[in-house]
Amino acid sequence: MMMKLAVLRVRGIRNVDPKIRRTLEMMRLEKPNHLVVIEDSPANLGMLNVVKDYVTFGPIKEDLLLALLAKRGRKGSKRLSSLLDADKMKVAATEIFSGKKTADFANPVFRLSPPSQGYKEIKRPYPQGDLGRRMDIAPLLRKMI
Repeated sequence: MMMKLAVLRVRGIRNVDPKIRRTLEMMRLEKPNHLVVIEDSPANLGMLNVVKDYVTFGPIKEDLLLALLAKRGRKGSKRLSSLLDADKMKVAATEIFSGKKTADFANPVFRLSPPSQGYKEIKRPYPQGDLGRRMDIAPLLRKMI
């Protein structure tokens, strides 16, 4: 079973190299504070290496994915919490973790709010700033849900 990664776009669109812009579009990260959940495959890691100066990413746990689905999950224009009850949402989080795509249950992009107390620094890599790989992305995401 592959690990799931949460990829969060931190920086905006000004002066972005076209290769990086295309890669962000392929990952569906159109705007800052958008998050996608992807598999930890070599192809995705190569894409993350290209965009590492514009995103932050790290492994996501099932309970945090459930919180994302409950609070920020949407299917079409409707909130996921109004379409599914809590038990079905737990099943959806488990199935996403076991290999199904997020798009089977909800929109693949989670639109988050900016973190409370803001980012540390959006131009420096983690741990001095907020860009690149982090071992635990949960504290940042909990400030944004």
